[in-house]
Amino acid sequence: MIRYLILLLLPLAAQADPLRVASFNTELSRDGPGVLLRDIERDDPQVMAVVGVLAAIQPDVVALQGIDWDYNNLALTALTAKLKAAGLDYAYSFSAQPNSGLATGVDLDGDGKSEGPGDAQGWGRFTGQGGLAVLSRFPILTDDIADYSTTLWRDVPGAQLPVSDGLPFPSEQAQSIQRLSSTAHWVIPIDAPGGRFDLMTFHASPPVFDGPEDRNGLRNRDEIRFWSLLLDSDIGTAPAGRFVIAGDANLDPDQGDGHNSAIRNLLADPHLQDPEPRDSTGSATTVAWKGVGEMRVDYVLPSADWQVEHSGIYWTDETGKQVEAAATASRHRLIWVDLSIRQN
Repeated sequence: MIRYLILLLLPLAAQADPLRVASFNTELSRDGPGVLLRDIERDDPQVMAVVGVLAAIQPDVVALQGIDWDYNNLALTALTAKLKAAGLDYAYSFSAQPNSGLATGVDLDGDGKSEGPGDAQGWGRFTGQGGLAVLSRFPILTDDIADYSTTLWRDVPGAQLPVSDGLPFPSEQAQSIQRLSSTAHWVIPIDAPGGRFDLMTFHASPPVFDGPEDRNGLRNRDEIRFWSLLLDSDIGTAPAGRFVIAGDANLDPDQGDGHNSAIRNLLADPHLQDPEPRDSTGSATTVAWKGVGEMRVDYVLPSADWQVEHSGIYWTDETGKQVEAAATASRHRLIWVDLSIRQN
């Protein structure tokens, strides 16, 4: 009888606590290399607010955007140490050189110059400005990471590159080296208690700050489209199992500049589901920009084979009052989703 009861309880024991996956554009980007590390070591108020937000939500896995990359990951290591001191221990992390700030020596933005921040593979004043990072409680299978950041924009199926007066903008030379990813596109396998899953993360270019050629808007469109192309095996290798897309698409489904249909199409992709996280007031807003307003541009999108238990946006408390640390940390809001393995 006891053995029978144990066998009945085995599926429940194997069903671990829900996995909390989050995405947060921290806006921990500074004007020069090494400045972010200095600020972390000095307990800069914004840095400590970011730490406070993460410590409050306690995600098991979090995709971070807007965090400066350095060759030895000194800033990320220092930030992880601050998080550990706050009670949030991430034993595993991943970051790599992003396209942001990666100089090309070619005029990529059409301003007639070739050494400005707009002439890097992704906008940036220095290599690694505004990069990506992933923090995890569980092992990251680094040998199996797929990095699509070197994919040329022109090689993406269905890509729509900018033209001006019927010619490639800003030039054929520029388009021959222009990568799709303004920051990166990574597929990061994580060995979670319920089994391996792939975290797919990115930070798309803002679809503004360009001209009638719509260079940034078109690039943003294709950066978002990339995920559906990957899931359909039209580019790269589709995930073999469960996955979560987590990142900053810089595009709202219904408002603002940009090709809004790109994010609407991704949200409707049958391979995934949209939990539509909201804060305690019922708002789906993930960022508030002066002069532009509130929008939903940050996403955590699990594959269709997950069971979504809960989701949320950390901006207001249970009473609907704005959380001070969240407002200090970033204009963007941390979004999170609790997932479990769907039982058939």
